[in-house]
Amino acid sequence: MSRRLDPRTKLYMVFIVSAIVMMTATTPFLWAVRIVMTMVPILLLVIEKRYASAFRFFALYIVALALTFFYLSEESTGVFEAILTGYCGIIAQFLPAMITAWYMIRTTKINEFMSAMQKLRVPDGIGISLAVVMRFFPTIKEEYASIRDAMRMRALTFGRGNIVRMVEYRMIPLLFSCVNIGDELSAAALTRGLGGKVKRTSVVELRFGVMDYLLMLFFTVATVIFIGFKYFK
Repeated sequence: MSRRLDPRTKLYMVFIVSAIVMMTATTPFLWAVRIVMTMVPILLLVIEKRYASAFRFFALYIVALALTFFYLSEESTGVFEAILTGYCGIIAQFLPAMITAWYMIRTTKINEFMSAMQKLRVPDGIGISLAVVMRFFPTIKEEYASIRDAMRMRALTFGRGNIVRMVEYRMIPLLFSCVNIGDELSAAALTRGLGGKVKRTSVVELRFGVMDYLLMLFFTVATVIFIGFKYFK
């Protein structure tokens, strides 16, 4: 891909996929449409060279689909089958939206996102909140990795099988880090003048490219087909 996608295209993809997953797929054709739509953000992750994330999402989604269609059935009985049915149902139903949102978060810079919010005329309160959330989760992931490495250096892997120590050594430090990270992100937003009354300018110039138009057309057509075959056929 010669250029990065416009953040507005990514937001459109998240909106469309989130809307589609709220509607159940009742036929093989509708499932096929949803699967194709899910493969697009996975392919985009591969294009962005985020192979590990793409492989994890792909494997998790395919395994959930395989278990749902070829192993589980409405006649399945037992506690294990019930738990597996619920788990696979949740994964198959909501993972597409999570994949698309993760792609947007990991491939969009904050200055690009804020510039897109301004072009869409989104109120600053909403735009700033979304920008903080976009930075919050990746930062939490990095913080947890640091805590995990520190625990390994002290030979405290998984609390040595003790759940209480697991909470004490990992989750409590992570909770304190969450509080500090939230304060730091809010302070950084204010320092950059995101809460000011004067209209901000941006050095980022956002323009739709060929890939943006093609993806928006694809998701629009897929949505029309999905809704048409579900409700009007």
